[in-house]
Amino acid sequence: MRSVPIVHLTQIDYVVMAVYFVVVLGVGWLLRHVMRTSTDFFLSGRSLPPWVTGLAFISANLGAQEVIGMGASGAKYGIATSHFYWVGAIPAMVFVGLFMMPFYYGSRARSVPEYLKLRFDEKTRTLNAVSFAVMTIFSSGISMYAMGKLFNLLLGWSFDVSVLVSAAIVLAYVLLGGLTSAIYNEVLQFFLIVFGFAPLVWLGMRAVGGWDGLVARLGEVATARGLPADAYTHAWQTMGNAAQNPVGVEWFGLVMGLGFVLSFGYWCTDFLVVQRAMAADSMTAARRTPLIAAVPKMLFPFLVILPGMIALVLGAAHGAGQGLIPAKLSAAGTPLVDSAGRVVLDYDLATPMMLVRLFPSGMLGVGLTALLASFMSGMAGNVTAFNTVWTYDIYQSHIRRGASDAHYLWMGRAATVGGIALSVGAAYVAGAFNNIMDLLQLVFAFVNAPLFATFALGMFWRRTTGHGAFVGLLAGTIGAAVHHGLTLPAGAPVGVKGGYLAVLHVYPSELAQTFWTAIVAWVTCVVVTILVSLATRPRPDEELRGLVYALTPRPSERELRWLERPWVLGAAVLVLTAALNFVFF
Repeated sequence: MRSVPIVHLTQIDYVVMAVYFVVVLGVGWLLRHVMRTSTDFFLSGRSLPPWVTGLAFISANLGAQEVIGMGASGAKYGIATSHFYWVGAIPAMVFVGLFMMPFYYGSRARSVPEYLKLRFDEKTRTLNAVSFAVMTIFSSGISMYAMGKLFNLLLGWSFDVSVLVSAAIVLAYVLLGGLTSAIYNEVLQFFLIVFGFAPLVWLGMRAVGGWDGLVARLGEVATARGLPADAYTHAWQTMGNAAQNPVGVEWFGLVMGLGFVLSFGYWCTDFLVVQRAMAADSMTAARRTPLIAAVPKMLFPFLVILPGMIALVLGAAHGAGQGLIPAKLSAAGTPLVDSAGRVVLDYDLATPMMLVRLFPSGMLGVGLTALLASFMSGMAGNVTAFNTVWTYDIYQSHIRRGASDAHYLWMGRAATVGGIALSVGAAYVAGAFNNIMDLLQLVFAFVNAPLFATFALGMFWRRTTGHGAFVGLLAGTIGAAVHHGLTLPAGAPVGVKGGYLAVLHVYPSELAQTFWTAIVAWVTCVVVTILVSLATRPRPDEELRGLVYALTPRPSERELRWLERPWVLGAAVLVLTAALNFVFF
């Protein structure tokens, strides 16, 4: 038994996909002669304009988890999913542009782990490099797995062929054009997402009677599920009580866990996105990169969240709350039900089902190509980050020091092949464990939360020591594990989702548990880092110039027009984001 029928594409749909493949491979082919040094291959020679790096900065985060996952969250949580953008992204993007890029770009570090080496020591760098390399491989593999399963389900394509062909295409254009090829293809992917999803939202809104019609239908769903009528269409009004909103978290856990710890931990320290800003052609361009990216980022909820919200009610009976979203199937092919006897929905299929239902031939090809581009972009982004960290922070530092630049360029290409191969393996691992996505999100909370604490203390408190940073990172991760082991989300069995030490607290949802796990990790890392740093000897100030805020000259903006100054752009972005929060309060 299948949850959805197979869709048969027309010739024009295949033509659209073929054109996309030709273009992405053509970009790599045209850039092959530019890749003369390792800096060209790993950092685009630090030569790209800010509008390119800005679009790549946002597109690097527009992989499978974003496009499919945010549509799924829109169907599951409603407009509250916008918190992942307006609270959980924009403030951190402004912060990294205004405060952190001067350290990353000004120190001439080639990666985030290398900055940790410059600021602290080799052991802190290595700890971050190894954990980041493992995460990128798993993240890339999950993109492959999600793509293979989706196209197998919708189109009947072979899972193996889908994974291997996409891996071969990504390998080809990254191997030829390095980071530059990945960045220009991310820019192409950005426009594909916009042109592929904007008509989808317009058609969907028209089908449900506009915003008023959507509000009315979602109000019926919310009421049927025991929530206030506005729970799916207001972002803040029901955040006073975790039981009164579909996310299952109160405002403090949301703001502190998502808006501060997880958000800043990702956007400020994850080399996958920071690498795009490092490829900019100047300090000013590097600072403007995340600020330029923040402008479309604040509007993306309307492209990726609304399709999921519409899918929940489109074609459904009043209050039914299923719409186009099929049920999850058991191994026997029967619909799964929860402990309350309700059908478990496969929310990940919300956006794909909207594409299949509303798009005619030709437009369906554009929409599916946009999805395909997001999957492949996610792979390419992770692989380019992996090959850089592997070559500079692991291979050059611990295996082969003092080799020629040509050798490291060769190793970067070899690491690209190895990274793709490991990602394919991770895709099959993901297929063997149904909860691998939940596990990966939890790993991000374990790793990124304490890492942000380490960066914040290192950049803004000169007394922080290498021993303090290293012990704090380990303690933060252990603290997250202890908290996770003592808590459970409601309805979950003891095991990978927590409770393996004891069950001292039950959270209303997995997101609530993840947010508080991140908070515990961050606080633990801060406290331990401060205590160990006070007990150990700091480095002299002259060694920290350009690495600590108090010892780094402020970038001059006097030669820039006021509209071009990062502070002006950052303030404008924050004001517009606050306005969006107010409109959907």
